[in-house]
Amino acid sequence: MQTLYLIPTSLGDCSFDRILPAFNTEIVTNLKYFIVEDIRTARRFLKKVNPSIEIDELTFFILNQHTTPEELSGFLRPMFHGNDMGILSEAGCPAIADPGADVVEMAQKNNFTVVPLIGPSSILLSLMASGFNGQSFAFLGYLPIHPLERAKMLRKIETRAYSENQSQIFIETPYRNMKMLDEIIQTCQPYTRLCIAADLTLSSEFIKTKTIKDWKTQLPDLNKRPCIFLIYK
Repeated sequence: MQTLYLIPTSLGDCSFDRILPAFNTEIVTNLKYFIVEDIRTARRFLKKVNPSIEIDELTFFILNQHTTPEELSGFLRPMFHGNDMGILSEAGCPAIADPGADVVEMAQKNNFTVVPLIGPSSILLSLMASGFNGQSFAFLGYLPIHPLERAKMLRKIETRAYSENQSQIFIETPYRNMKMLDEIIQTCQPYTRLCIAADLTLSSEFIKTKTIKDWKTQLPDLNKRPCIFLIYK
């Protein structure tokens, strides 16, 4: 039975020896068909995994917000012809907060084997280091952009953290991180705890948990840095 491999990538510029096991290299080296978000970054990743990979011999299927349902339906065609395939995310683990889940769903419906490979997940790494509840948590993705809707969502998130004893995890586009941080501080209660995790697995990694009140005295520079926010009581 053919296999769809879910291949994690780095969260930034770091040594692959730190984040990816050798087994991943073996799998990636033997694949000829990949589903990717961006061909250029996929090529760069594959060459870094193994410089001997002949990129021109590979076939790439592009999966992003512009992919039509008709295009998506044909992505697994190589598997029906006896080939294994791999899904590459732009950062972190495929099918987690990215469109790869649609392909995995198709593979499951067609009874193909799906194998998730080990690699970094900003969601789990930040939760591990936050000191928050790891038994019950929710990943909310991106919050609304409109200020009034975002403030309403932040209050809802904070209420859920207290009422359900649940860690709340969300992200923002890197160039809007400081605005997000400012809105969190302006909206949430002084003794609600906020964990900020930026540049995970990189040499500039920053992970710190403080109350909203304590964050007000000194804000980190998060501008254009991959960042994840966690709120808890």
